[in-house]
Amino acid sequence: MPKSDYTAFSALDPFFDVVMEGLSKFADGEHYFDTLADDVLFEFLYEFPGWPRVTRGRDNVMALYSGYGRNIRLDRSDSLIVHPSGEGRVVTLEYEVHGKVLATGVAYDNRFVSIAAIENRKIVRWRDYMDSLAAWTALNKSA
Repeated sequence: MPKSDYTAFSALDPFFDVVMEGLSKFADGEHYFDTLADDVLFEFLYEFPGWPRVTRGRDNVMALYSGYGRNIRLDRSDSLIVHPSGEGRVVTLEYEVHGKVLATGVAYDNRFVSIAAIENRKIVRWRDYMDSLAAWTALNKSA
């Protein structure tokens, strides 16, 4: 799918950009969602109210991220560190994202570690770790 077809997810563009930069040597696709295998397994290894611990399938991942822009808009991402192993079959990414909580205007700054398992240049498993306290604090703080 051409990148322009993902405009509904534009609130996440800085996330997509930093991840695509980190995976550019290891996975194929014009957009982040294009790098995902159809039956990709996503594991979110943190507790966050309303967010599932496990999601399977590219379409389900897209549905999960579809509401993100109603709450948070990312402005930028940075601090990317890429740790490939197993000849690029597993890539660990460290990165930060920054933006605002739309309801309050409160700054949103978060750190992530994401581990991508890659087969045939597609992501087949994604394990995500984030600073859930930073997210919780930003989403529950008044302006």
